[in-house]
Amino acid sequence: MKNRFRTKNLELFGGAGGLALGLEQAGFENVAIVEIDHVACETLRTNRKNWNVIESDIRDVNFLQYNGAVDFVSGGAPCQAFSYAGKKLGFKDVRGTLFSEFARCIEEVQPKMFLFENVRGLLSHDGGQTFATIRETFKKLGYQIQYQVLNACYYGVGQKRERLVVVGTRSNLAMGSSFTYPKPDENWTTLRDALRNCPVSDGQRFSEAKSKVMELIPPGGCWVDLPEAVAKQYMGKSYYSGGGRRGMARRIAWDEPCLTLTTSPSQKQTERCHPEETRPFTVREYARIQSFPDSWIFRGTVSEQYKQIGNAVPVELARRIGVEIMKTLKQLA
Repeated sequence: MKNRFRTKNLELFGGAGGLALGLEQAGFENVAIVEIDHVACETLRTNRKNWNVIESDIRDVNFLQYNGAVDFVSGGAPCQAFSYAGKKLGFKDVRGTLFSEFARCIEEVQPKMFLFENVRGLLSHDGGQTFATIRETFKKLGYQIQYQVLNACYYGVGQKRERLVVVGTRSNLAMGSSFTYPKPDENWTTLRDALRNCPVSDGQRFSEAKSKVMELIPPGGCWVDLPEAVAKQYMGKSYYSGGGRRGMARRIAWDEPCLTLTTSPSQKQTERCHPEETRPFTVREYARIQSFPDSWIFRGTVSEQYKQIGNAVPVELARRIGVEIMKTLKQLA
């Protein structure tokens, strides 16, 4: 007989459900999921009618009601304030302060363990001071933490997507547990692996001018493969800026993972072009690259669907982390 051990989970900043779905696949029972975006909430309600979707600003949620009712809290405060692509304002940015709401939830619920995920850039933001503050906050709340950067392409996801994964265990329980991160695969998961037999769906299109440029790019190539005159015209001032900029005018190759998906596959500087066809990835291809099952329905306009998928935690990465957390929680049961 299979072990039916399950544990109850509360999730914050749920988005379109990538993290929650992966944890469900690992055996967690979702008690409540908090999300402020209406369209994302509609996506959650469509796919999981039994989930308690709390459509609310997290600042207005009283978490004391879940004290003693859940063993595990998961989520990641919106990461724009910490991202390399953001303004790097950290706690000075109103989005950065949402971390304090995650901390408040931990304080009020007192779960046995929690998972806090974010962008890799959080480690180095403000010379490491931002993450030091976060670690100290968790310590004062009575938790020992472990943290590691995981690249999703080595965890069954056809995408190079690095995430900082922080796992906390209540200090008075930590001596009886031994959480270990999932082991990476020996080989990465490729785009071909991810998109095999992908169903047809809607998707954005490049403009006529951009299509003419993208047609010149080979699979695995980017702006450096363009004739100099075309590259200068297409890139504008970015042509003379520093950095590799290899995400610009990028056509993905079949036998490599996709670059990190953004909230749109067709914006300048973050193009994600199909290997063979001169077009952005479709919605369902986007979802496959994030390891969502084909049965997962996204609500809203096509642009809103891309945004939800691009912001999600890859489902398979979440599942593998969840499996290891579940092992630890069994030790604490």
